Amino acid sequence: MKTILFYILSASSVCLLASCGTTSETQTPIELTPKTPVEITHMGQGSVDDALTLFGTTVYLKRNIVTAPIPAFINGVNIKLGDRVTKGDVMYILQSKESRALGNDPAKIDSTLAGFGIIKVRASASGIISTLDKQQPGDYVLEGSPLCTIAESSDLAFQVNVPFEYATYAKTGTNCTITLPDNSSFNAHFTKALTSMNVLAQTQTILATSSQNLFLPENMIVKVKVSQSKASSQQLIPKSAVQSDEMMKEYWVMKLINDSTAIKVGVRIGNRDTKNIEVVSPKFTPSDRIIRSGGYGLPDTALISIVK
Repeated sequence: MKTILFYILSASSVCLLASCGTTSETQTPIELTPKTPVEITHMGQGSVDDALTLFGTTVYLKRNIVTAPIPAFINGVNIKLGDRVTKGDVMYILQSKESRALGNDPAKIDSTLAGFGIIKVRASASGIISTLDKQQPGDYVLEGSPLCTIAESSDLAFQVNVPFEYATYAKTGTNCTITLPDNSSFNAHFTKALTSMNVLAQTQTILATSSQNLFLPENMIVKVKVSQSKASSQQLIPKSAVQSDEMMKEYWVMKLINDSTAIKVGVRIGNRDTKNIEVVSPKFTPSDRIIRSGGYGLPDTALISIVK
């Protein structure tokens, strides 16, 4: 009986050892580090215009008041408020009292009286009718009575409100760009500064004029752009390629050191606009590859994949 039990235990041990020896092979999975897809760009050359935007209003510095040369009746009015007139245009037709007393056609009485007492009042300068004092035919006016006012287009100016700390950028002779409400623009230059300042806004009024002959309504609000610095060639890069901290005190770009790795490079920036930023330092080469998009939040050394 003992012999039989020994054989049974021996067989069980052999089976146990055999089962332990036939364990299946397991393969450990290889962990792959993900790469961030990015688009790249290169440093270019150019400049960003650091323009100061001010506001101003149109004003006519010189006005010609048109008056009646004699006591007379107004026979005709050829102008309306806001009309543009050219020097020499007939604006009013007046008739003297003596001519009116002879009737509507004195030439019927005497042919030598043709045109007697009829006076044509002409525009003394080109401009815009800013006031219209007399506009009804049949009205009687005394000698020297104002008929209308012509705002001379040659003396159109722009009253620009300049904060005193920026007055150095609006000196006499400095060029500027005027933009009208319809987005049309033209060149102008500052001519003179007025001595008074706005008490509440603390702005100084500086006049600007243009060489173009413009017909604009008075008191129109316009934009005036003045360059704060002289344009010079700088390293230029798309705005999306430059990152900053929350306080916007430190700036950097992600530069590629090979086809799969990018590192953080601190930069000092200059002027900027809605598209580009000037990079003052350090100096990059035209062949340096910089992440344009996809680099937000990447660590100092990051694995990337270039999107063609």
